[in-house]
Amino acid sequence: MSVANSIPFLDLVTPHLEMEQELTEVFRKALHSAGFIGGAMVEEFEASFAEFCGVDHAIAVSSGTDALRFALISCGILSGDVVVTVPHTFIATTEAISQAGALPEFVDIDERTYNMSVERLREYLEAQCTRNESGALISMRSNRRVTAVVPVHLYGQMADMDGILELAEEYGLAVIEDACQAHGAEYFSQRLNRWMKAGSMGRAAAFSFYPGKNLGACGEAGAAVTNDSKAAAKMRMLRDHGQAHKYHHDVEGYNGRLDAIQAGLLSAKLAYLPQWNAQRRERAAEYDRLLANNDAIVCPHEPSWSRSVYHLYVIRTEDRDEMMNHLKGSGIGTGIHYPIPLHMQKAYSWLHYSPGDFPVARRVAAEIVSLPMFPHLAADQQARVVDEVFNFTSRISHKAVESVEIPALLTQQSA
Repeated sequence: MSVANSIPFLDLVTPHLEMEQELTEVFRKALHSAGFIGGAMVEEFEASFAEFCGVDHAIAVSSGTDALRFALISCGILSGDVVVTVPHTFIATTEAISQAGALPEFVDIDERTYNMSVERLREYLEAQCTRNESGALISMRSNRRVTAVVPVHLYGQMADMDGILELAEEYGLAVIEDACQAHGAEYFSQRLNRWMKAGSMGRAAAFSFYPGKNLGACGEAGAAVTNDSKAAAKMRMLRDHGQAHKYHHDVEGYNGRLDAIQAGLLSAKLAYLPQWNAQRRERAAEYDRLLANNDAIVCPHEPSWSRSVYHLYVIRTEDRDEMMNHLKGSGIGTGIHYPIPLHMQKAYSWLHYSPGDFPVARRVAAEIVSLPMFPHLAADQQARVVDEVFNFTSRISHKAVESVEIPALLTQQSA
């Protein structure tokens, strides 16, 4: 298969070439002003992104990991606290929890959406936690105070936030959204009777602008968003060495600032994000249509209360590795997000979870494969991806039939 006929898993070249003049102008502006850290371009992006998310404040930082860490700290999570999240996510989620001084504990995911299961969260709070003499919620697993929940809006789709927020209110927990893959995703809240944007429902939320995201910088970048003015002020201090004013350090902070050039590039791209998200939804709908009759795979499930932005289009198959090899041989790029649940990672062996503790996450991780998904994916490219998926599953199906028929034939001959 020649390079010209290959289909990449992700195309980052085309949109940047289309925007080359706009993006180059950002660099010229920075050169002429020498405004490389902070300043007008950062402030303009923060204002635009806050408006896009439907919140009062956006705090631009150096990465999505920093955004989540600063959000946790600013929302009052203390050293030694337990923060509940899911094992089916990128490790940055739990790195931020640990770096905030807290302990991650897990609940399993919903098998259809791959996001936090409200039922498993309820079971954790009811059966694995207790109240101490002062009324604080205590994890019986670690004997530590449970103070927060971090639902991850995975693959571009929001978690079932009404149920999570209801439990959080009942048990006195802060909810901090990991929205690093969900720029512009929406959720219909029955409680509020309206559509809500990712990042607008919890106490605070974190976004990543890693280049491959729906809204990606040309390097590392992130932002935290919130409606809480006090939390926003603290995050601004944390990202800048704890400075309330220059050389006045109210707290010990971090170097987590966003470069002005990256902010300018993000501002230029933000104008195109609604269009790009709409194109992703169109491509996802076409995948759904083309793959509808293939019983060998499971397509993404989008509930009626969700408007996903399809950061990834993730299918499931029992023959994941073989399918990926087949597609690779046909010049089609794929990915796995994520092959090993966090509770099974060597980095978290000290948490002493067993591999079977979260069976849904473990089963899903063994079957998922991400197909090519990006706004500029052409219809003929998508059709060829689906053709090769069908070619593979048909071949596997024939092999399965043969494996049943041959022993039966041998039995008849011996008789």
